Amino acid sequence: MMYPFMTLNDDTEITHSEMYCDGSVKVCIETPTDNGFKSAECWLPMYRWEVHGYSWLEMQYLRHLVIKNEELFMKYSQDGGITCADYF
Repeated sequence: MMYPFMTLNDDTEITHSEMYCDGSVKVCIETPTDNGFKSAECWLPMYRWEVHGYSWLEMQYLRHLVIKNEELFMKYSQDGGITCADYF
């Protein structure tokens, strides 16, 4: 199951999986384009990436975003995603 995490101003969607039995979490990033989507997947905590369609510069930003939020991805992957209670 994939849980929503964040939507950026350009409609880029960032989601994450639940934590797998080996302790890994999959982070998925998708940005709509005129002919489909650009996508990237990152497996944490190994930082193994699969990238389709993003430029080097776009990936610099997205890698930084994932690194800065790794702790949250790992936490929420064990808690069933972000809930309303996380905001209050």
